[in-house]
This record gives sequence, C-alpha cells and structure tokens, in this order.
Amino acid sequence: MRRLTLLGSTGSIGTSTLDVVRRRRDRFQIFALVAGKNAGLLARQIEEFRPEVAVVATESDRTNLISRLQEAGLPTGSWPELLHGAPGRLAVAVAQEADFVLSAIVGVAGLEATYEAVRRRKTIGLANKEVLVASGALVMEAARESGTELIPVDSEHNGAHQCLRAGRRAEVTRLYLTASGGPFRETPAGEFGSITPEQALNHPTWKMGPRITIDSATMMNKGFEVIEACWLFGFAPSQVTVVIHPQSSVHAMIEYVDGSLIAQISATDMRMPIQYALTYPERAEAPVPRLDWTEPRNWSFGPPDFARFPLLRLAYEAQEAGGSAACTLNAADEIAVESFLNRRISFPAVAEVVEETLSRVPVWRPQSIGEVLEIDRKSREVARRLVRERVAGGTAEASSAAVLTRTQA
Repeated sequence: MRRLTLLGSTGSIGTSTLDVVRRRRDRFQIFALVAGKNAGLLARQIEEFRPEVAVVATESDRTNLISRLQEAGLPTGSWPELLHGAPGRLAVAVAQEADFVLSAIVGVAGLEATYEAVRRRKTIGLANKEVLVASGALVMEAARESGTELIPVDSEHNGAHQCLRAGRRAEVTRLYLTASGGPFRETPAGEFGSITPEQALNHPTWKMGPRITIDSATMMNKGFEVIEACWLFGFAPSQVTVVIHPQSSVHAMIEYVDGSLIAQISATDMRMPIQYALTYPERAEAPVPRLDWTEPRNWSFGPPDFARFPLLRLAYEAQEAGGSAACTLNAADEIAVESFLNRRISFPAVAEVVEETLSRVPVWRPQSIGEVLEIDRKSREVARRLVRERVAGGTAEASSAAVLTRTQA
C-alpha cells in the first residue's frame, strides 16, 4: 500500500489524482491533503478519503475548513489534524508516514516542501513545473545526493520518461515535445491585442487551471516544459525541439542516434500520466477508455512560430543563460498572467512584461531555496511595477538595480 501526500489536492491535477486513487484503493491511501483556499472541496475530499492530515493556506482558511467540516456533519473524532501555511506543507511532505509526494501546487508555493521531500528521499510525482523552472539546479542536486527519483506527471515529460525506457540514455540525440498550439494557433498576430481572458481560457484540448491555460495560450507553458525537460533528462536546450501537434495524441518523441524515433501516444486525459507516476515502474489497467484504432485519424505536425509567441523564445534564452534567469521568467509570467486575467494588461503585454523584467533583473546563482524565493520575490516586484506603469500609461525606465541588492555569485 503506497501512502500519498498530495500537494495541491483541489486543483485539476489533484482532483484527477484522487480519481485514480478512488479507482485503486487496493494500492493507494491518502496520508495528507494540501490545498489553498477551497475549503468546501477540501472538506468533501476529507470526508471521502479520510486523510490523517489536511493543510490549507492560512489560519483563516483553517477556520473556514472547520466550519465546512461541521456543516458536513463529520464527527470531530474522525477529523484529520488541521495545519496551515508553509510549515504545514513542509511537515506533511517530509512525514515518515508518506512514501510518495505528488507535487501539484501551482507556482513556487510548493517549492520548499517538494525540495525537502526530495532531500528526505521521498518518491516525487512532479506536476509542478515551477519546482524545476525556478530551482532546477538545487532540486536535481538534492535528488542526486539522496538517490530519490522524480517521476514527471506532465503529459509531455511523462511521455518522454516512457520513451527513454526503450534505449540507453547515451543513445539519445533529441527530445521532441508536442504542443497543441493553444486556441490562437491560427490567429493572426495583428488580432492578439483584442484577445480576451475568456477566449484565452478556452483551451481546445486540455482542461486545466487558469494560469496554466493562459500559459498554454501564450506558449509559455511549453517554454517551461523545455526548461523542465533539460533538468529532468539532462538535455541541452538545443536538444529539445517543440513541435505543434493540434491533436495532442502524441505527447513526446525521443530520437536515437540511428535516427529512430520512439513516440508515446495515449488519450488526452491527465489520469493516464498520473497513474503511470503512481504505479511506476509497474503499469496498471488504463484509468480511461483506450484509443480506438478502428477509427480513421489524421495527425499533423509543424514548427512553432517564435515571432508570434515570443515567450517560447524567452524560455530557451533563460535556460541558456542559467542561474536565476528561469526563476525570474516564471515570477514575471505569473504576475503578467494575473494582470491579464484581471484585465489590467493586454494579451501581447504578457510577453512584453516578462521580457522587460528579464532585462532588468540581474542573473544570480542562488545557493539555497531561500535565495531562490528571494529572487522570485524581487522579480515579482519588478514585474508588478511594470504592470502599474503600463496601467498608468507611463514608461518603465526605473532601474531594477535599486530593487535588487543581493551580491552576484
């Protein structure tokens, strides 16, 4: 019986994971559920899965959760231990009772807990791109030292993980990550300025949370995946190629030294890679209907347009730059996406804010997770100021040197 700590239980990955657990209660048991502010859904999850510990974002969220559990009529004696904040997330990630940690909190909120779980040699199901985007060097160094394994949950990296089992790593020359192209794959660049949040949230293939959906529309999400793939599998950015594949059936391809390509193909349902991560190195019966190969199907592949989707280019450049560049990339993108969703900036301005933030924030080489989080905080300050200046109609010319005062390594 594998006991799980689920970081991000009320998000799209979290709820899909719990559906996999629901179907395989003979193999999995929930030790801890970690959520943010969705106390109502968390209370229902507690009632069904009976974790030993539940964690929310703040003390007020904990009070709200207590009220929800009382409303549900759940006897106090059957409640889990209720914790909140970063200390709570950290406690359940490293707890002896948990042998598998699924990292699915959006943003850097789950970084410290995931990092410490890696150091404690927990098996990690990694669904949080920001862990490696913001702190790939430190996390992978910790994984090497502890001997733990990070099993990717993102469909593309999960597909690559499966393809790499077909041969020796030394025989691999290239990784291909597929992308649907998002809702604006064929939209003329001249119309990008009129794109609304509602349009950008209408992804043609996947059902995801708001930020990752917008990141898919800008192709920033694919850029993050390039960075994550470099850390997970030891590729240089030049060895990772993004291919537009609107049907989203082929998730990744590995090219071997003799020119052979191995592709991973499955239904477009996140329960497939989630179950793979939970059961690895075994395989279990498919949690979703299988592809029907008696029906005709057409697949297309093509190159991305870096001019129309500049955030993908910025991701490659940030990974090449190394150090804290990708951390700043992620922080600026989160602020820019939030501002777009709040209708403070336009769709094209998301990329503009990110690029300007990267130009203003020096590249450092953090030596600890604390330093990573500080760089993240300072980068957000710069991005927020840029957004405010855009809203006010001014120009962003203040130097970030006054904002960032740390010593360059």
